[in-house]
This record gives sequence, structure tokens and C-alpha cells, in this order.
Amino acid sequence: MSDGQNPIGDMFSLRRKELNLALKDVENATSIRTNYLQAIEDGQMDKLISPVYAQGFVKQYASFLGLDGERIVTEHPDVFKQAAQQEFAYGIGTLEMRGNPGSSVKGKPNIIWIGAFFILLLVAYYFARLLEVI
Repeated sequence: MSDGQNPIGDMFSLRRKELNLALKDVENATSIRTNYLQAIEDGQMDKLISPVYAQGFVKQYASFLGLDGERIVTEHPDVFKQAAQQEFAYGIGTLEMRGNPGSSVKGKPNIIWIGAFFILLLVAYYFARLLEVI
């Protein structure tokens, strides 16, 4: 199985199988997508979003398996060279673009308060005229 070309992936795959875990189990526990976990085990770090993500995913995966992720990343810096560009996949283990649900309503409360203030001014002016204060 191990041909020496993929020391990290072979180590992770072997440890995961020793623990009798499926990739889906690891995904559920770490929130790293299965396709990224598979890429790590296959030694295809270029399939990950960036070298920074690759290092983070490796550290998190290692920690879950009871391995020293910091040591693994430090001992294999060549594995984390610049990854090839890929289309960004949304979902577990990635940054998700989310709209701000309240962004369209932010101005409405301010408009209501400003309107209430002017109505209060008009009512005060009316009573001041009625009581002949002004």
C-alpha cells in the first residue's frame, strides 16, 4: 500500500482503518468534506482549496486520529506547496458565502424613529399653540 510517495496519506488511511472509521465518520466528526479527506489520503493536496487549508485540514484530521498534526506539517513542508487553482466548492469544511438576512431591514427602524420624532414635534407644536405658549 505504501510506496513512499504519499507518507501523510498512507499514515492517515492506515490509522483511520485501525480505528475502524469510514471517511463519512471522520467528516461528521471534523466537518471536513469527504472529498477533501480522500484527497489528503490520496496525497492530492492540490485538490484542496489552498496550502493554508491543506495544512489546517491535515492538522485537524491528524488530531481527530490521535496523531501530531503540527509535527506532520513541519516534517513534510514540500507536500503543502501552492495548490493548483480549482473551483471553490461550498459546504462543510469550507467557507460559505452567506447573505446577511437583516441587511434589507436595517434602514426601516431608523426611518420609523425619525418619523415618530417629527410626529412628536408636530404634536408638541400643536399643544404649544393650543395653550398659547408660542
